Amino acid sequence: MQVSLPTKLRQSWMRWLALGLLTSLLSACGYNQIQVKDEAVKAAWSEVVNQYQRRADLVPNLVNTVKGYATHEQTTLTDVINARAKATSITVTPETLNDPEAFKRFQQAQGELSGALSRLMAVSENYPNLKADGLFRDLQSQLEGTENRITVARNRYIQAVQDYNVYVRQFPNNLTAKMFGYGPKPNFTVENEKAISTAPAVKF
Repeated sequence: MQVSLPTKLRQSWMRWLALGLLTSLLSACGYNQIQVKDEAVKAAWSEVVNQYQRRADLVPNLVNTVKGYATHEQTTLTDVINARAKATSITVTPETLNDPEAFKRFQQAQGELSGALSRLMAVSENYPNLKADGLFRDLQSQLEGTENRITVARNRYIQAVQDYNVYVRQFPNNLTAKMFGYGPKPNFTVENEKAISTAPAVKF
Protein backbone atom coordinates (compact mmCIF):
# COMPACT_ATOMS: atom_id res chain seq x y z
CA MET A 1 0.00 0.00 0.00
CA GLN A 2 1.40 3.37 -1.01
CA VAL A 3 1.69 5.96 1.76
CA SER A 4 0.11 9.28 0.84
CA LEU A 5 2.13 12.50 0.93
CA PRO A 6 0.26 13.97 3.90
CA THR A 7 1.07 10.84 5.91
CA LYS A 8 4.77 11.14 5.06
CA LEU A 9 4.75 14.77 6.08
CA ARG A 10 2.98 13.89 9.31
CA GLN A 11 5.55 11.19 10.13
CA SER A 12 8.42 13.58 9.39
CA TRP A 13 6.79 16.25 11.56
CA MET A 14 6.36 13.74 14.39
CA ARG A 15 10.04 12.75 14.20
CA TRP A 16 11.14 16.39 14.38
CA LEU A 17 8.76 17.00 17.25
CA ALA A 18 10.15 14.00 19.15
CA LEU A 19 13.72 15.16 18.49
CA GLY A 20 12.87 18.67 19.69
CA LEU A 21 11.20 17.28 22.81
CA LEU A 22 14.21 15.07 23.56
CA THR A 23 16.58 18.02 23.11
CA SER A 24 14.43 20.14 25.38
CA LEU A 25 14.33 17.44 28.05
CA LEU A 26 18.10 16.94 27.95
CA SER A 27 18.64 20.67 28.25
CA ALA A 28 16.17 20.94 31.12
CA CYS A 29 17.91 18.10 32.94
CA GLY A 30 21.28 19.83 32.70
CA TYR A 31 22.90 17.79 29.94
CA ASN A 32 24.11 20.81 27.98
CA GLN A 33 25.48 22.52 31.07
CA ILE A 34 27.29 19.33 32.09
CA GLN A 35 29.03 19.40 28.71
CA VAL A 36 30.02 23.05 29.16
CA LYS A 37 31.38 22.49 32.67
CA ASP A 38 33.16 19.27 31.67
CA GLU A 39 34.95 21.11 28.86
CA ALA A 40 35.88 23.90 31.28
CA VAL A 41 37.51 21.34 33.58
CA LYS A 42 39.42 19.79 30.67
CA ALA A 43 40.67 23.20 29.53
CA ALA A 44 41.80 24.12 33.05
CA TRP A 45 43.51 20.74 33.42
CA SER A 46 45.36 21.20 30.12
CA GLU A 47 46.83 24.45 31.43
CA VAL A 48 47.94 22.75 34.68
CA VAL A 49 49.70 20.01 32.70
CA ASN A 50 51.22 22.59 30.34
CA GLN A 51 52.76 24.54 33.22
CA TYR A 52 54.10 21.41 34.91
CA GLN A 53 55.70 20.43 31.60
CA ARG A 54 57.22 23.89 31.33
CA ARG A 55 58.81 23.35 34.75
CA ALA A 56 60.06 19.90 33.81
CA ASP A 57 61.69 21.35 30.69
CA LEU A 58 63.72 23.76 32.85
CA VAL A 59 65.16 21.01 35.06
CA PRO A 60 67.88 19.57 32.76
CA ASN A 61 69.55 22.96 32.17
CA LEU A 62 69.21 23.83 35.84
CA VAL A 63 70.81 20.56 36.94
CA ASN A 64 73.64 20.90 34.44
CA THR A 65 74.36 24.44 35.58
CA VAL A 66 74.43 23.46 39.25
CA LYS A 67 76.56 20.43 38.46
CA GLY A 68 79.28 22.71 37.09
CA TYR A 69 79.71 24.40 40.47
CA ALA A 70 78.35 22.01 43.10
CA THR A 71 80.06 18.74 42.27
CA HIS A 72 79.70 17.56 45.88
CA GLU A 73 75.90 17.73 45.77
CA GLN A 74 75.42 14.60 43.70
CA THR A 75 72.65 13.22 45.93
CA THR A 76 70.57 16.39 45.60
CA LEU A 77 71.10 16.49 41.84
CA THR A 78 70.16 12.83 41.51
CA ASP A 79 66.99 13.39 43.53
CA VAL A 80 65.93 16.17 41.15
CA ILE A 81 66.70 14.06 38.07
CA ASN A 82 64.79 11.07 39.46
CA ALA A 83 61.82 13.18 40.54
CA ARG A 84 61.63 14.77 37.09
CA ALA A 85 61.81 11.36 35.42
CA LYS A 86 58.97 10.08 37.59
CA ALA A 87 56.83 13.16 36.99
CA THR A 88 57.26 13.06 33.22
CA SER A 89 56.79 9.29 32.97
CA ILE A 90 53.15 9.49 34.05
CA THR A 91 50.87 9.43 31.03
CA VAL A 92 48.27 12.15 31.41
CA THR A 93 45.04 11.70 29.46
CA PRO A 94 41.49 13.08 29.80
CA GLU A 95 40.66 9.84 31.62
CA THR A 96 43.07 10.89 34.39
CA LEU A 97 40.44 13.41 35.46
CA ASN A 98 37.97 10.61 36.15
CA ASP A 99 40.41 8.24 37.89
CA PRO A 100 41.14 9.26 41.50
CA GLU A 101 44.10 6.86 41.78
CA ALA A 102 45.75 8.09 38.58
CA PHE A 103 45.14 11.68 39.65
CA LYS A 104 46.70 10.95 43.05
CA ARG A 105 49.81 9.45 41.42
CA PHE A 106 50.15 12.57 39.29
CA GLN A 107 49.87 14.80 42.37
CA GLN A 108 52.45 12.80 44.31
CA ALA A 109 54.97 12.87 41.45
CA GLN A 110 54.64 16.63 41.02
CA GLY A 111 54.92 17.12 44.78
CA GLU A 112 58.14 15.10 44.86
CA LEU A 113 59.61 17.22 42.07
CA SER A 114 58.64 20.40 43.94
CA GLY A 115 60.42 19.13 47.05
CA ALA A 116 63.54 18.11 45.14
CA LEU A 117 63.73 21.52 43.44
CA SER A 118 63.36 23.29 46.78
CA ARG A 119 66.32 21.34 48.15
CA LEU A 120 68.35 22.16 45.05
CA MET A 121 67.65 25.86 45.45
CA ALA A 122 68.70 25.67 49.10
CA VAL A 123 72.00 24.05 48.09
CA SER A 124 72.80 26.98 45.81
CA GLU A 125 73.14 29.19 48.89
CA ASN A 126 76.43 27.40 49.67
CA TYR A 127 78.00 28.27 46.31
CA PRO A 128 78.53 32.02 45.72
CA ASN A 129 79.96 31.45 42.26
CA LEU A 130 76.87 29.48 41.27
CA LYS A 131 74.58 32.21 42.55
CA ALA A 132 76.54 34.76 40.51
CA ASP A 133 76.29 32.72 37.30
CA GLY A 134 74.09 34.54 34.78
CA LEU A 135 72.56 31.37 33.34
CA PHE A 136 71.71 30.07 36.80
CA ARG A 137 70.07 33.35 37.76
CA ASP A 138 68.04 33.31 34.56
CA LEU A 139 66.93 29.72 35.17
CA GLN A 140 65.96 30.58 38.75
CA SER A 141 63.87 33.48 37.48
CA GLN A 142 62.16 31.26 34.92
CA LEU A 143 61.51 28.62 37.57
CA GLU A 144 59.97 31.16 39.92
CA GLY A 145 57.73 32.49 37.13
CA THR A 146 56.69 28.98 36.18
CA GLU A 147 55.84 28.09 39.78
CA ASN A 148 53.62 31.16 39.91
CA ARG A 149 51.90 30.08 36.70
CA ILE A 150 51.41 26.59 38.15
CA THR A 151 49.73 28.09 41.22
CA VAL A 152 47.37 30.17 39.07
CA ALA A 153 46.56 27.25 36.74
CA ARG A 154 46.00 24.89 39.65
CA ASN A 155 43.65 27.35 41.37
CA ARG A 156 41.63 27.73 38.18
CA TYR A 157 41.40 23.97 37.88
CA ILE A 158 40.26 23.63 41.51
CA GLN A 159 37.51 26.19 40.90
CA ALA A 160 36.41 24.53 37.64
CA VAL A 161 36.21 21.11 39.29
CA GLN A 162 34.31 22.50 42.26
CA ASP A 163 31.79 24.14 39.93
CA TYR A 164 31.41 20.93 37.91
CA ASN A 165 31.14 18.63 40.94
CA VAL A 166 28.50 20.79 42.63
CA TYR A 167 26.48 20.85 39.42
CA VAL A 168 26.51 17.10 38.72
CA ARG A 169 25.52 16.35 42.31
CA GLN A 170 22.43 18.59 42.21
CA PHE A 171 19.00 17.15 41.47
CA PRO A 172 17.89 16.52 38.74
CA ASN A 173 21.31 17.05 37.11
CA ASN A 174 22.66 14.07 39.04
CA LEU A 175 20.22 11.77 37.23
CA THR A 176 21.34 13.04 33.84
CA ALA A 177 25.01 12.85 34.87
CA LYS A 178 24.61 9.26 36.04
CA MET A 179 22.74 8.29 32.89
CA PHE A 180 25.53 9.57 30.67
CA GLY A 181 28.46 8.55 32.88
CA TYR A 182 29.49 11.96 34.23
CA GLY A 183 30.60 11.42 37.81
CA PRO A 184 32.36 13.83 40.19
CA LYS A 185 36.01 14.49 39.34
CA PRO A 186 38.97 14.25 41.76
CA ASN A 187 40.59 17.46 42.92
CA PHE A 188 43.88 18.45 44.53
CA THR A 189 44.01 17.33 48.15
CA VAL A 190 44.91 19.49 51.14
CA GLU A 191 48.07 17.44 51.73
CA ASN A 192 49.11 17.88 48.14
CA GLU A 193 48.44 21.60 48.27
CA LYS A 194 50.88 21.90 51.17
CA ALA A 195 53.50 19.98 49.21
CA ILE A 196 53.28 21.83 45.91
CA SER A 197 51.79 25.26 46.63
CA THR A 198 55.10 26.62 47.95
CA ALA A 199 57.40 27.53 45.08
CA PRO A 200 61.10 26.74 45.45
CA ALA A 201 62.81 29.62 47.24
CA VAL A 202 64.69 31.92 44.89
CA LYS A 203 67.19 34.03 46.78
CA PHE A 204 70.04 36.13 45.45
